[in-house]
Amino acid sequence: LFLAASVMATFASAFRSPFQRSFARTGHALSSSTSSTLKMAQEPLTVGVFGGGVVGGGIVEILSSKAAKFEHITGRSIQVKKICVRDASKKRDFAIPEGCDVVTDYDSILNDDGIDVVVEVMGGTTDAKDVVYSAIKNKKHVVTANKALIADKLTEIEGLLNEVNEGEGEDTEFRYEAAVCGGIPVIRSMQSDLVGDDVQMLCGIINGCTNFMLTAMDTKGQSYDDALAEAGVLGYAEADPTLDVGGFDARSKLKILMRLAYGVNVDEEMISCRGITELTKVDFEYAKMLGGTIKLMGVAKKLEGDKVAAFVSPVYVNNEDPISAVDGATNAIEIKSDNLYSSTYIGQGAGRFPTANSCINDIVSLAKGDKTPLPFNEQSDTQYAEDFESVFYMRLTYNDAIGITRQCGEVCEKHGVSIHSILQNPKSGNDDDAFVIMTESVPLSSIKKVVAEIGQLGWSLGEPFFMPVLREELGSSSL
Repeated sequence: LFLAASVMATFASAFRSPFQRSFARTGHALSSSTSSTLKMAQEPLTVGVFGGGVVGGGIVEILSSKAAKFEHITGRSIQVKKICVRDASKKRDFAIPEGCDVVTDYDSILNDDGIDVVVEVMGGTTDAKDVVYSAIKNKKHVVTANKALIADKLTEIEGLLNEVNEGEGEDTEFRYEAAVCGGIPVIRSMQSDLVGDDVQMLCGIINGCTNFMLTAMDTKGQSYDDALAEAGVLGYAEADPTLDVGGFDARSKLKILMRLAYGVNVDEEMISCRGITELTKVDFEYAKMLGGTIKLMGVAKKLEGDKVAAFVSPVYVNNEDPISAVDGATNAIEIKSDNLYSSTYIGQGAGRFPTANSCINDIVSLAKGDKTPLPFNEQSDTQYAEDFESVFYMRLTYNDAIGITRQCGEVCEKHGVSIHSILQNPKSGNDDDAFVIMTESVPLSSIKKVVAEIGQLGWSLGEPFFMPVLREELGSSSL
């Protein structure tokens, strides 16, 4: 018994010892590796911010107030090292972080090897372009909210990123979640959540100023001028509102979304763009008669033959459509796709903290080491088609005369436009007397020919105003 016990003990010792020694060596190696990893993880992500205004201030505030949380989830601290502004002596409405320098020289950030990320929220496209390009060339990650710059220079930015990332080492990242619809995380979703899907249509209320104005015209009966004035007082409209009310801001965002959804690069000028300046209270009266309202929307649709068409325009939206209920300065984007069917993103499209929040998400993603090798998704062979078909709303203003309806019918027939219905409020004797023609689904090119010819008729007070109907399948309650 004693002998057996001794043999068993010896055997157990012999069996355990190599394992224990091996485990000890492995454990020691793991501890060393872990220590090294933790040491690397503790290196801060340093940030240089261009712009100390509304959005820039919001970014600094969030980074300061959430510093401990961000360090916990990323394993490293995020430090704002420098903020570049026009006037360093100007009092700011946010606290400058400890150890942060306020500078006026761009190169102070761009040539600082100790800065990892450049955040561009200065606005404009001239200096901002120089800042973004220099940052990329200097292998600094870029976070920007500048949709105008991206829309105008997307191909150049993409080429520059490909050039600097050809060699070895860490790739330079380009992040721009805040560039389209402020606080709505649609860019990241289109980069990651739809990669196995095919987008058939995307449409959106992608400008908060105009949606606020159109809501006021609809619900309060305000005129265009009164709605614009109120938008200015509340800070939704710029001193020069042309980019908003002309539809150009929405067009820039639509171009970016089209590249992400379809892989197509299209010159902004080729996208049909009509703002809200021609809308009147009369249009909203007729929209109510039809059972809907009017929204300024950016729309892109996939067509047969690997083509895509797009436009920015006021559109008639039936009240049964969920997007008709998106009011005020709120933005909304709907994406129709093969796998997900319909996905809608709704939220604040502008403002200090909504826009800053999207920039913060990009910065934190960089701190975590997330990668986006193709920031604009892959380019495709999809072709852009300038013409598209839709049901159209046409509002005609006139001096009373005999044969108006007959002449309208003749012009429409000449250009292959089928009339679905004609609506007319009782004549009031005002300068804004008007009637409305609703068409069947017809090409945009045909509608343009019709309004040009009707505008030359003696009784017509200028070219008729026209806009597409968002969804033919919903129609309207009066059609």
